[in-house]
Amino acid sequence: MRTLSDLEDSQFHGKRVFVRVDFNVSINNGCIGEDYRIRMSLPTIEYLSKRGAKVILASHLGRPEGHDQKYSIAPVAKRLTDIVGRSRPPIRFASDCVGIEIEEHLDKMNKGDILLLENLRFHKEEETNDPEFSKKLASLADIYVNDAFSTSHRKHSSTYGAAWMFDIRLAGINLIKEVKYLSMIRENPIRPFTIVLGGVKIKDKIGALEHLLPNADKVIVGGAAAYTFLKAKGLNTGNSIIDHEHIQWVEKALLSYGDKILLPTDHVCASSPNDTSVTMVSGDIPDGMSGFDIGNETVERYSAEVGSNGGGALFWNGPMGMFEVKAFSNGTINIAKSMALAYWRGSKTLIGGGDTLEAMKRAGVAENEVSHVSTGGGATLRYLAGDEMPGLVILNHY
Repeated sequence: MRTLSDLEDSQFHGKRVFVRVDFNVSINNGCIGEDYRIRMSLPTIEYLSKRGAKVILASHLGRPEGHDQKYSIAPVAKRLTDIVGRSRPPIRFASDCVGIEIEEHLDKMNKGDILLLENLRFHKEEETNDPEFSKKLASLADIYVNDAFSTSHRKHSSTYGAAWMFDIRLAGINLIKEVKYLSMIRENPIRPFTIVLGGVKIKDKIGALEHLLPNADKVIVGGAAAYTFLKAKGLNTGNSIIDHEHIQWVEKALLSYGDKILLPTDHVCASSPNDTSVTMVSGDIPDGMSGFDIGNETVERYSAEVGSNGGGALFWNGPMGMFEVKAFSNGTINIAKSMALAYWRGSKTLIGGGDTLEAMKRAGVAENEVSHVSTGGGATLRYLAGDEMPGLVILNHY
């Protein structure tokens, strides 16, 4: 896989470079929420701009039906301009990603300028990997760069079809960092290796777990996922969320790896997420109640396990409870702080993006207090499962 540094600086000078980024961020009334994905693209953008490239940024946003302006990527251009500073020209924005207007923008670009294209998914051909649409995207530039690991599991025009049409295909700085850390976790984790598993859906994590479980020294389970594990062990879980469809897989996992899987022994329970009168329950959860967070005893045990990892590797994916509600946030906040402690004690700590990043922020843990926060959700789990990643495969073909 060739990277930016594999080319001489002069090869970028004056060239148009198409960069597939992931700016799929939350935007409400024109205001951007968490901008981690935007900031992670900056090293690649700055690298190219400083070498005199004409940088063309392309991303999707959400799942729009047609040209729904609610999904316009325009606010990202303003945020990017704010981040890179006023000492350089503002980020240009094109109201489409193909067509005559784009050509006009390209003609006006100077060396080092940055142009952000409108939402790729305003054209349905993006997701169908349409050859003609791919050709239009490829015609915009001389060099292709993929810096969107989080979309590399999709065979779309911007990640696959268009990439085939470039003679020079490169991996961006953020993508290389993602692959480096995830490859370590998947293929040769530093020991001891601890997995912290939370969230709701077990289905999405099965492939990754099947690949990781044999190499893990400990698997700490919280969140709604824990109730499926406890149900499989024969405990009463009350009205807690259970993934009945995959309970057989959980039973097999417990049979094969039960000695390394840690499960909650107490829970923060309530009759519903809106119930203000929470109850700490040990063991079985009574009928009519649901578990919404791990209990104090479990928090203490899990935090000690994570914080004393001892210079190994930790991978955390999914919160320990419904952390958006203060009454059910204690478990997640403590795990986040323990991950930071493990990092400062010398462990490699990898955070699996999405809700886990939001949980980390709520706990007051900064991004520089962990080794790496993945920008990928589904892509991270797919990569860890060993699935084919079309957006990466294409970078390895010459």
